[in-house]
Amino acid sequence: MQVFKLISEVFSRKISIDWVLLLATSVIVVFGLITMNAFVGENLFFQKQLISFAVAIGAFFVATRIDTDMLKRTDVLVTLFLLMSTLLLILFGIGHAAKGAQSWFKIGLFAFQPADAMKLLLILILAKYFSRRHVEIAHFRHIIVSGVYAIIPFILVLLQPDFGSAMIIFFIWFGMILVSGVSKKHLALVFLVGAIAFGGLWMEVFKPYQKARIMTFLSPLSDIRGTGYNAYQSTIAVGSGQILGKGVGYGTQSHLRFLPEYQTDFIFSAFAEEWGFVGVIILFGLFALIIGRILVIALVGATNFEMLFGAGVAVSIIAPFVVNIGMAIGLMPVTGVAVPFMSFGGSHLLMEFTALGLLVSMKKNSRTAHRSALTHEFLGA
Repeated sequence: MQVFKLISEVFSRKISIDWVLLLATSVIVVFGLITMNAFVGENLFFQKQLISFAVAIGAFFVATRIDTDMLKRTDVLVTLFLLMSTLLLILFGIGHAAKGAQSWFKIGLFAFQPADAMKLLLILILAKYFSRRHVEIAHFRHIIVSGVYAIIPFILVLLQPDFGSAMIIFFIWFGMILVSGVSKKHLALVFLVGAIAFGGLWMEVFKPYQKARIMTFLSPLSDIRGTGYNAYQSTIAVGSGQILGKGVGYGTQSHLRFLPEYQTDFIFSAFAEEWGFVGVIILFGLFALIIGRILVIALVGATNFEMLFGAGVAVSIIAPFVVNIGMAIGLMPVTGVAVPFMSFGGSHLLMEFTALGLLVSMKKNSRTAHRSALTHEFLGA
């Protein structure tokens, strides 16, 4: 009876949905679906992503009705953290391997990647930790303690090996450290430690193909038939789109299979080829709108927890977007990082919409003082 009562309370709550945010993200998902679909015969990627989109939208509306005060409880967050860490460990035994990484639990035609759920959980944990220690954030020990929360999933994901997801976990921690107001001297020390850690990873952890990708970054055209092939074909796809693109379904680099993984890692390249510079500008504008809405919601948060959570969600979208675009145009090494909302993958889509749903739920306690200061908030309330 208690369970039914809790469910009833959840769905009886009145929430003001941010329709601008939901519409902008949905348009990006549709862009991804169109890019995946060649409109010729059956397309499994398109069908599975369409189902994942429906599930993610459902998760968004459910998340908007969750009492986020529960997510501020230390016992809840620690329990979830231990659970997700355990799942990441179990992957090494029974996880499904694909593209060289043992990162998924596979159930029938669908697969779930725990690393995506861990990213959202890490944002919640860091928001909780920093919100209670903002007055004494200058103490270096808080960098260490927060770093412990991040280093555990970072190592577990890196050993799969999934360098891309591990890198995003680092960016989430680093971005939230910056927002929390850490000392610049301590930040410099973090950079030094990071450089030393990278040296150790290069010597002991990175696989040969990962080292090759980084070396290709330094000289992208040095081995276009080997490690630089993907990056080279990606730059061709982006450049060949020109101003207006080749048209939907007419991207030769993707549909003739010159560009590998165009549904996932290189979906931006395939999109740019078909939609051109104009389409890319529209895509960038949608992401700018999404980040703007997230920051507006964060700024009117009732407590520092809501503000930090919003900042963490923004970082979790900005970081993979920038990394993937840099990868697509040859400015960064190929790391397998997905474009938020756009790339094929149900796990990251589910977590992204869940994170936005939680953020919208937090608006119910927004500060009136901040509301008056943001009368002219980004594109209307």
